[in-house]
Amino acid sequence: MAGLRARDLDFERRRVSVERNAVEIGSKIEIGSPKSHKKRSVPLDWFLVPLLRNQVAGKEPNDLVFMSSSGGFIRRPKLSEAVSTGKNGRRRSGDGHSWYSAALGRAELEHMTLHDLRHTAASLAISAGANVKAVQRMLGHASAAMTLDVYADLFDDDLDAVGQLWIAQHLRQLWANRGQRARGRAKEGRYFPGFWGK
Repeated sequence: MAGLRARDLDFERRRVSVERNAVEIGSKIEIGSPKSHKKRSVPLDWFLVPLLRNQVAGKEPNDLVFMSSSGGFIRRPKLSEAVSTGKNGRRRSGDGHSWYSAALGRAELEHMTLHDLRHTAASLAISAGANVKAVQRMLGHASAAMTLDVYADLFDDDLDAVGQLWIAQHLRQLWANRGQRARGRAKEGRYFPGFWGK
């Protein structure tokens, strides 16, 4: 996210192109290739399009989408940030010292890491019916096997869905075939004698 440039956003296709990452090492930001050294495309939900359009309005293609108050790269949230109990007793980032902590506080969300958001995106994609290869590409995993190793329990739910879909499809086909036979018999006067003029 820190390395995202305005040109990486394709609003027409609703895609984010992940071509590089910006990693904080000590006090420096190192620019490198993304996870597994593979570029990838990530879907962009429709409700984010106007917000991101506004975010990059007036920016040059190579300008950062998200910048710090000093105009440079945003910094990784510190693990040492205080976690307080918010409304309803939920844990949340409460110190407001980082951009991320402040955003969680404004949204009144429980404390979570940026990596938690990555897992949430994967979980939502899987629950929406994305296949393992699509999730692998979205996350930048080296192989589908790696994606299955991490998210296998979520794909297990697919077995129930596959069974239900198979049964539903099978029943539809049976009823369609039965309906065709019944219509054929009816036209021949076998079900309703005299109905078709016989």
